[in-house]
Amino acid sequence: MSGSPRTVWIVDDDASIRRVLEHALRGPDRTPRVFATADEALAALREGGPDADRPDAVLTDLRMPGTRGDALIAATDVPVIVMSAYADLDATVEALKSGAFDMLPKPFDIDDAVGLVERALEAGASGVDASRPAPPPGLVGASPVMRALFRAIGRLANSSLNVLLTGESGSGKERIARALHDSSPRVGASFVALNVAALPAELLESELFGHEKGAFSGADAARKGYFEQADGGTLFLDEIGEMPIALQSRLLRVLDEGSFYRLGGRAPIRVDVRILAATHRDLERAVEEGAFREDLFHRLNVVPLTVPPLRDRPEDVPLLLDHFLARAAEDVGVAPKRLSAAAHARLARYGWPGNVRELANRCRRWTALVPGRQIEEDDLALDLSAESPDWSDPLRSWARHRLAAGDRGLMREAVDRLERVLIDEALKMTGGRRAEAAERLGIGRNTLSRKRKD
Repeated sequence: MSGSPRTVWIVDDDASIRRVLEHALRGPDRTPRVFATADEALAALREGGPDADRPDAVLTDLRMPGTRGDALIAATDVPVIVMSAYADLDATVEALKSGAFDMLPKPFDIDDAVGLVERALEAGASGVDASRPAPPPGLVGASPVMRALFRAIGRLANSSLNVLLTGESGSGKERIARALHDSSPRVGASFVALNVAALPAELLESELFGHEKGAFSGADAARKGYFEQADGGTLFLDEIGEMPIALQSRLLRVLDEGSFYRLGGRAPIRVDVRILAATHRDLERAVEEGAFREDLFHRLNVVPLTVPPLRDRPEDVPLLLDHFLARAAEDVGVAPKRLSAAAHARLARYGWPGNVRELANRCRRWTALVPGRQIEEDDLALDLSAESPDWSDPLRSWARHRLAAGDRGLMREAVDRLERVLIDEALKMTGGRRAEAAERLGIGRNTLSRKRKD
């Protein structure tokens, strides 16, 4: 780096860590400044001062006396690196999803810390927006909720942690799982996917763990199960919430011990498999109802990620349409179809009850059946009941009525009511989980908390 030295703020209540980092980061291109708490750093931000005192990057502990370190993410627009122990994994994941540049696990190697700070400074100097990461290969989206998801995938790139993906059917959970595998150290090994709901219980056990010859009627030869096929790689278990309780116990044992027996087998088989699971069900409620083992839920839910339904990211629909129309044309061997303006407008109102899967299937259908190069509104064959309501019409009526009555201050009143409705509905939808509600709304958790208080 060239030019004036960059300022790095170090925030940690451990004096020895502050000293080590301050010494390692001091140099001709970097000037460190240390704080014992996040409250001190936040006060320094509020007080302002000369440019030299403002941070170009922040390296902060997560758990400290007083305000947590992740509060600095919303308070500054520079890259924030979160230092955290493994025990704070859930909070760290939330910090990454809220916009942290990266995480530095404790204990850390000092060279790794310096290298990470250098990358953060370079990203800040080049104007890279850490909140707008590039989509991983195979994924499409530019909406705030998808950018948060892409950011989380990027932060997990060097990890083999188990991940639980939740979201509606057709929302793209398997594509996210594939992206997690492709960006992990296991990319050179197998990615094996199994839909738990598609198989009866007696067949599911054999598919997962394999069987020896003669283990049951029709077992004419030994067969490897999905766990063996995924050894060294990733096993994606879709619709994990449909797994029978008895089989959940056996799965938990494999996760705890790293070994299992084939059906009819006598020798244990050891495997190294990362589990990515997905469900459209509320597994926490299933645990309360006794339909899902609590201990298995916690083993799978190490890193929870929510895949949003397509109706929650309408700005991604045009991108997805272009993507899947191009793919469908390539599969069929024809030039890509174009959507007319009227067709685009109709699709913008459509609610996509089948999510991305429905969009992809419709693109294939239009490519195969529409005779011309252009897809017209009449070619869409959409269900009118699935079109999203246009809430602007009642808003226009309310505005006309209030303006005609001579009322003033309508803008503030309307914005306040809109924000209150959005926050209330998001909290209801997420069961009161503020971090998830903020993510769904595309705002910071601190912003949501402040608006609730106001």
